[in-house]
Amino acid sequence: MAPATDVSSQISILNESKCGCKGTVSALDDPKDDNFDGLNQVSAGKPPRNLSTMRHCTSSQWLAELESDNGIMGFNKSPPGENSGFVPVFRSGSCSEKGPKQYMEDEYICLDNLQEHLGQAEDFPSPGAFYGVFDGHGGTDAAKFTRMNILKFIVDDSNFQSTTKKAIKSAFVRADHAFADAKSLDSSSGTTALTALILGKTMFIANAGDSRAVLGKRGRAIELSKDHKPNCIAERLRIEKLGGVIYDGYLNGQLSVARALGDWHIKGSKGTKSPLSSEPELEEISLTEEDEYLIMGCDGLWDVMSSQCAVTMVRKELMMHNDPERCCKALVKEALQRNTCDNLTVVVVCFSQDPPPRIEIPKSHKRRSISAEGLDLLKGVLSNI
Repeated sequence: MAPATDVSSQISILNESKCGCKGTVSALDDPKDDNFDGLNQVSAGKPPRNLSTMRHCTSSQWLAELESDNGIMGFNKSPPGENSGFVPVFRSGSCSEKGPKQYMEDEYICLDNLQEHLGQAEDFPSPGAFYGVFDGHGGTDAAKFTRMNILKFIVDDSNFQSTTKKAIKSAFVRADHAFADAKSLDSSSGTTALTALILGKTMFIANAGDSRAVLGKRGRAIELSKDHKPNCIAERLRIEKLGGVIYDGYLNGQLSVARALGDWHIKGSKGTKSPLSSEPELEEISLTEEDEYLIMGCDGLWDVMSSQCAVTMVRKELMMHNDPERCCKALVKEALQRNTCDNLTVVVVCFSQDPPPRIEIPKSHKRRSISAEGLDLLKGVLSNI
């Protein structure tokens, strides 16, 4: 996701791309650093904000059948207590690629062992993990600040232990306000924010923007977040109610998302209701044995690939090599082949040490026959052809 920018020159994607791919490593800097004075250095290299965008996307032929043969299934929360003996084991991979754009503005977090990272007491929910994808625009300040602070704002909230969803929602807004107060940073830069906090078997997905989280459930794609585009009916109504306008799919003619952190040149002053919201939408689910992996990606992936195609592709890759990092790299490579026009960042989180099991489709034992009358009718039709 980004404000409109032109791709000024054609780039040979397959020959020149250099993927920054990392598996099960922390992309989170020291959470104790509250000043972030060093981040002001990145402002000088941010891209221009006033250029237009043209998207042209084509699909690779080898995956065309996968998208047409598989539909996206609706999400049903698992009943309480189902598969009570299931204990998830977290392992993740990531891949981040600049793509055809001139600047890389994405950030991400992969923390497979939250308790170890935070050094919390024994009563902290275990196992625990935290993941995030932050798609920046107008510079990297907002994405970097959010990546470095969002987890701290969540766990330090007084409601974290009792009302986790309330703590997460509050943390997004507090992080947004803290960024506005960081004088050394460019508060006009912005970022989407998609996070996954997993405590035991409970997973909380929080999203503000057009990045997307998709659950792989025995080969089915379950979308756990909504893309906050200005033209979506709910977002359009909210924007217009607060005095905002939408021009050609852009909020106030400037931004291609309806929710984001930062962008304080659009939001105005703190404490006022703005058409551009930093409040996330949340989804809470209970993980079961059928939930195999989670895909989190910025819109550079989803602009050129359906959720079901990504889930099918990751499942096939995991069955071959069981490596989430290689799955991320495969998704990024495929998106580049489909001519994505944006930065690409993908995180894949597996909930088991084992690869997904092969899905066996039972053979039908019903015998089908045709009656004598039907056979005569068929012969008559064929004889007249």
